[in-house]
Amino acid sequence: MNLRDRLTDGLYGLGWSTVKKLPEPVAVQLGRTIADLAFRQDGRGVRQLARNYARVVPDATPERLAELTRAGMRSYLRYWMESFRLPAWSAERIKAGFEPKGLHHLTDGLEAGKGVVLALPHLANWDLAGAWVTTALGIPFTTVAERLKPETLYDRFVAYREGLGMEVLPHSGGSAFGTLARRLRDGGLVCLVADRDLSASGLEVEFFGEAARMPAGPALLALQTGARLLPATLWYDDSPVMRGCVHPPIEVPATGTRAEKASVMTQALADAFATGIAEHPEDWHMLQRLWLADLEPGRRDGERT
Repeated sequence: MNLRDRLTDGLYGLGWSTVKKLPEPVAVQLGRTIADLAFRQDGRGVRQLARNYARVVPDATPERLAELTRAGMRSYLRYWMESFRLPAWSAERIKAGFEPKGLHHLTDGLEAGKGVVLALPHLANWDLAGAWVTTALGIPFTTVAERLKPETLYDRFVAYREGLGMEVLPHSGGSAFGTLARRLRDGGLVCLVADRDLSASGLEVEFFGEAARMPAGPALLALQTGARLLPATLWYDDSPVMRGCVHPPIEVPATGTRAEKASVMTQALADAFATGIAEHPEDWHMLQRLWLADLEPGRRDGERT
């Protein structure tokens, strides 16, 4: 393990070991302080966040875009402060920390016995939403995690999410899809963060008027198993409680090849994500390149979109 990997692993370890011991008001203020510092430093991730917000709010003035980016960094650090503290939260605190609407789409789907694929974008705190599902509803679910470097950091994330009641599969290796399909055929719940996929298997969608790629997995799992495909969006308000919405099921097209159906369903997911992101753009934590135009050869990181 090189020095950078050791430093990264150590910082995350410090977060989970130290931040969870802080009083909640102190952790909240710490998150805001770090967010404001990162915003002022205007690093690569902050600049990319601003470019992404420029697509979501195309009529924003430079002043509004700067204000939105600062709020986005504060939301992003709120996610991290909560995530570092979640393992120490009581069941009562978790239950009180999230209020979703449209929950009947999820419970009805599970009661139908064919399984549910719940797909979310990088909005607010998806880990808290997952902990709420396992704690408040008593429903176990399966998800996947990207193979991070160093391996010790990946292990930390797996242990963290398993501690919240999730079954976590590695994204790489090719076996995750088959395991997820088995869970769905058994009537289970699969939850996937699904608003960015730069791999060759990603499906092209129109997202805020431009081409982007999103993973085919949620739609393909629903097509192969007959599971219900549900988009979900999350957001923060001015209270300590996170809000959320489970959207109506994505319909399976009546005609077309499997690939064509998956493409139509993934576009419908993208549209549902866009609705939630447009309503709460500051809670969309997309600090990476997403749109294909940003991935063109020769585009510089600091170039204005």
